[in-house]
Amino acid sequence: MKTIILLAVAASFLVAVFGPTASVGGPMTVMFVMFLAMLAVGIYEAVSNRRGPLGWVVNIVLAVIGGFVAAIFTGLAIVEPMLSQFPINGSLASSGHPLFYVVSAGTAVLTVLGSWLAIQIVNRFRQSPARAQT
Repeated sequence: MKTIILLAVAASFLVAVFGPTASVGGPMTVMFVMFLAMLAVGIYEAVSNRRGPLGWVVNIVLAVIGGFVAAIFTGLAIVEPMLSQFPINGSLASSGHPLFYVVSAGTAVLTVLGSWLAIQIVNRFRQSPARAQT
C-alpha cells in the first residue's frame, strides 16, 4: 500500500511539473493517474486477500468509487477553503505557486486512502468461511 501511495504521489508530481496544466488535458491527465492508482489499490487488495472473480470485480469497483468520492471530498472540503487563504491571481495551475505541487501530492494520497478505506469498510461486512461455519 505504501508503494502505491508513493507511486501515485510521484506520478501526480511529475504530471504537475511536466504535464499540461492550463488546458483540459492537465486535469484529465491527473484524473487518469488517479484512476490508475485506484485500480492498483483494488487489484492489490484482491490479490493479497486471494479473492475470487466476483471479489476482484467488487474490489475494483469499490476502489474506484471510494477514490472518486475521496477526490471530490478533497477538492470541495479541503482544497477550496485552503485556496481562499492564499492571494493567488488566476488559477492555481497557471500561477506556478508552490501550493499547486502540495495540493497535487495531497490529493493523490487522499484519493488512494479513499480507495483503500472503501474496500476496508466492505471487508468488515464480508463473511469469512471460518465465521460462516460457526
